[in-house]
Amino acid sequence: MKDQSEQLGKEQIPRLLFNLSFPATVGLLVMALYNIVDAIYIGWGVGPMGVAALSIAFPVQMLVTALGAAVGIGGGSAISRRLGSGEKDRANRVLGNVISILLMISALGVISGLLFLIPMLYLFGSSDTILPYAKDYVEIILYGVIFFATIFTLNNIVRAEGNAKIAMFAMILSAGINIAVTPIFIFMLDMGMRGAAYATVLSQALGAIYLVYYFASGKSSLSFKFTYLVPRSNIINEILSIGSSAFARQSSLSIMLIVANNVLIIHGGDLGVAVFGIINRIMLFTIMPCMGIVQGVLPIVGYNYGANQHQRVSEAILLGMKVSTIIVSVTFLVIMFFPQLLMSIFTGEGEIIEMGQRALRIIFVLSFTIGIQLVSGAVFQAIGRARAAFILSVARQGLFLLPMLLLLPLGFQLTGVWLAFPLADLFAFLLALWYIKTHQDLFFSGKGEKWAYGIKGSDHFP
Repeated sequence: MKDQSEQLGKEQIPRLLFNLSFPATVGLLVMALYNIVDAIYIGWGVGPMGVAALSIAFPVQMLVTALGAAVGIGGGSAISRRLGSGEKDRANRVLGNVISILLMISALGVISGLLFLIPMLYLFGSSDTILPYAKDYVEIILYGVIFFATIFTLNNIVRAEGNAKIAMFAMILSAGINIAVTPIFIFMLDMGMRGAAYATVLSQALGAIYLVYYFASGKSSLSFKFTYLVPRSNIINEILSIGSSAFARQSSLSIMLIVANNVLIIHGGDLGVAVFGIINRIMLFTIMPCMGIVQGVLPIVGYNYGANQHQRVSEAILLGMKVSTIIVSVTFLVIMFFPQLLMSIFTGEGEIIEMGQRALRIIFVLSFTIGIQLVSGAVFQAIGRARAAFILSVARQGLFLLPMLLLLPLGFQLTGVWLAFPLADLFAFLLALWYIKTHQDLFFSGKGEKWAYGIKGSDHFP
């Protein structure tokens, strides 16, 4: 069959970015939509404490997806560069090691999560009131860890070979099933939080099965042999070093959510946690188009960097930044003008709506900078520069947001929690601009000779 990756080095960049980003964006939006629909179903079917429980459970899901993203993006970067260099057998060996890592981390995640479930939920910010709802939900979600991790890992591998439509369909399939069956479990079977969890695990399982079938059917450019499952330290080190930036970004988000939940219990009570649970869903949905652009940029940059086509690398980066900035600017305007409408979709509780619309406006006031933050970090992931990618990935959540979540509420109480988000956006944006300025040969010139020397022959560049 024709190699799916050939288009990455030949097709025009605007068309190629659209072909890769649009399916990724649709898939990610649908996945985010099912999180929103879950919150809507639970908000109206279980109540505010059910929504608060989702906020407590969200860090657990983010940790699982962080592991999947780390292995998938790390493996995808390695595969893209090997395909670009014509080393197909080495790319297949990377795929085998990706599967081995996936199986190991999934087993560890289930065992550790179930052993420490109650202490974990208290650590994540649960109150005694929220705990029964959170326990019902998370206990079932943990049994589906293998399916969550498989979808996020294999989707990145599929995109790395340039077949974004398969990844899109897997996500649409999973999310569509979840949206369809969740009300059956919650309302018709009267299973509450446990019903929502069962629906989520079922939908993820079917999406994972579809992706496994794709690779097993021979439709992929990559091929699988059981001998490739044998771990190789050099491959695993490469996957984890590149993927560490993705893991850092996702896990720092999880840590941020844990800190925010605990601070909100103090300054906003159970309702504050419920409000944040709703805002999390809105944040996730609004950022997904940018993540779709990132998913399109990653294989283009990785493949063409491996093939020494530096003009195409620079063109893809700049176009990704322009498109993502336009997208986040539009979502910024929607949130600034319609916060009350957005909150009222999830609940009819007046106090939650009033608290939430004010929080939305504050949190999103500098959200139009997020596109450049995400794309600049993705560039360093794609070319294998683990250190720079790691720094940019953890900057917003870890370096800036976490300290401010701890400090600002001391002086501004609940408002301080909301103010931490735009300030973190500001500092992360300035850091991204510094990296762009100090690496202009990669981002702007398209020549690449100086940058290539810095990458391969020196540690001068961070």
